[in-house]
Amino acid sequence: MTAARGDQTTAAVEAVFRIESARIIAVVTRVVRDVGIAEELAQDALISALEQWPREGVPDNPAAWLMTAARRKAIDLVRRKETYARKLAEVGRTLEDVPPPEPSDPDDIDDDLLRLIFTACHPVLSAKARIALTLRLLGGLTTDEIARALLTTEPTVAQRIVRAKRTLAKADVPFEVPGVTERPARLASVLEVIYLIFNEGYSATAGEDLLRPALCEDALRLARVLAALMPGEPEAQGLAALLEFQASRLPARTGPDGEPVLLADQNRTKWNRMLMHRGVDALQRAGTGPYSVQAAIAMCHAQALRYEDTDWKSIAALYGRLAQLTPSAVVELNRAVAVSMAEGPEQGLKLVDALADEAALKDYHFLPSVRGDLLERLGRHEEARAEFARAASLTRNARERELLLTRARDLEA
Repeated sequence: MTAARGDQTTAAVEAVFRIESARIIAVVTRVVRDVGIAEELAQDALISALEQWPREGVPDNPAAWLMTAARRKAIDLVRRKETYARKLAEVGRTLEDVPPPEPSDPDDIDDDLLRLIFTACHPVLSAKARIALTLRLLGGLTTDEIARALLTTEPTVAQRIVRAKRTLAKADVPFEVPGVTERPARLASVLEVIYLIFNEGYSATAGEDLLRPALCEDALRLARVLAALMPGEPEAQGLAALLEFQASRLPARTGPDGEPVLLADQNRTKWNRMLMHRGVDALQRAGTGPYSVQAAIAMCHAQALRYEDTDWKSIAALYGRLAQLTPSAVVELNRAVAVSMAEGPEQGLKLVDALADEAALKDYHFLPSVRGDLLERLGRHEEARAEFARAASLTRNARERELLLTRARDLEA
């Protein structure tokens, strides 16, 4: 086998595992009742694939292979440890009977995945721990990617995840979807986790690709399921609406070679009208909470047939409302962009400069990127070039870095 073929096989293993890891962890968690052990067994299955697939070739159904390997490792673990003897007697036959994953309808999601997200978001954990753990287990994100998504450090995220697993195991948290009385209290953290998972897919914090469509699809399915599960919960409907609108733009966000395409340059005929209609339907059932307001902003973009037709005044007003509901530097930065489009770059630059000392934006590449765009529009090209170069140095995504460096070089020329 050539080195190139071996590299291709390794890439295939990692790609399949990235997509299927949440499902594998969920199924194994139902068996061993411990998310920490389940994640370890899923990783063991990955190692087995990395050892065997280069020699034997990629199996016809790689997802089923990984699932079977993880399930067998779970059985071996249960059989080896005397402390699991009683559990083996109770569920041993079930272990052998767990079927491999089958292709499902896009609107369906495994009950096990739904159980996993509610377990990871159990109130026994802090809000920050719930988000980090669920991003790890269901999103398949690394600690570095989670840290970037949450604007914090890798050691902090790693500690949260380890402590969260220990807390769940110590509290013997049941692997189940909560009952009707418990569900509303647990919903807020679940919605936030789904939102962050989608955002990581919509604009990857690191790597060679701008988009990770599988993450967007997983988050969108979860949002739809929760919206159907709780039809009377306005924010569940609001999040579903927001993700439908955002997902509708995915086909136009990158060019033929995967390069980013700015909103102003996107071919809007590629926007998925079916997803937009779903977004409108969900927004009609939504309320006035943060996700519903963001969905309304997304709908403003969706309704504009051309970039020049965008109702920036309404978008700026909606960002103002969002800032009242959830005050944050990131929301203010987005409001500054909308204000710059509605009232001119000078007004936008004033708002951006007021955020210069915000700790949360210290290493956030979007801040110098926005400032560079405003300076370019004002004709201050040398300052704009420096801002684009600084933004390029901060981003961990190769595609974004390339775009920012290109904008800097164009201004230099």
